Amino acid sequence: MTYTPFFIHGEDRRSRWLITCDHATNTVPPDICGGDLGLAREDMERHIAYDVGAYEVSRLLGEMLEAPVIAANFSRLVIDPNRGEDDPTLLMKLYDGSIIPGNRHADAAERERRLNMCYRPYHNALAQLASPPGVVLVSMHSFTRQLRGWEPRPWHVGVLHTADRRFSDPLIARLQAERDLCVGVNQPYTGVLPGDAIDTHCTAFGRPNALIELRNDLIGDHAGQHAWAERLVPILQGALVDSGL
Repeated sequence: MTYTPFFIHGEDRRSRWLITCDHATNTVPPDICGGDLGLAREDMERHIAYDVGAYEVSRLLGEMLEAPVIAANFSRLVIDPNRGEDDPTLLMKLYDGSIIPGNRHADAAERERRLNMCYRPYHNALAQLASPPGVVLVSMHSFTRQLRGWEPRPWHVGVLHTADRRFSDPLIARLQAERDLCVGVNQPYTGVLPGDAIDTHCTAFGRPNALIELRNDLIGDHAGQHAWAERLVPILQGALVDSGL
């Protein structure tokens, strides 16, 4: 089969929403280390290789919101599409206690090869989908409840934002109104990361956006994925109305 670095679902859908999933799969393309970075299967199934459950939630959101969905089809360990090309963590050699053997000797030429094979085609396609006027971009991610050697994280969901809070603020307010949720604001990570996907496709163009992080044990199966997609749809729709955008 011919390798493709991204998937698009519902390209002809015409709502204002665009759903993206930067860390959708743990795929290692066959032309990179023979399709195997040298990690144990259990590591490739962890959050270090992809955002567990996020792709499935993204696809469901796309269907429910009548929105196109674009998802990267390469592990973040191959090259991270949510980093700028000059970010030192673009190609990781150690992540959450695991050494990545296939990246150990990756040099500048290998980095460029992976950019051309995976990263740039994904971002070029994303740029086209984001170009129509009025697009509201929602970037779906997931996070592990506990990093090795760290305390458990308390949040069920987080919203990451930059200085442009037109959409993220009403979204956070809607989520915080859900009494059973612990909501992180720029948690478990900061939303200010120069050169990341939001910065590249939204901040630079003044497009409203939000990055949503779901705790991955809550979306580890179809039931959890469907429940969270159904829950998020009216929250997203209400937040957009509240924003006045």
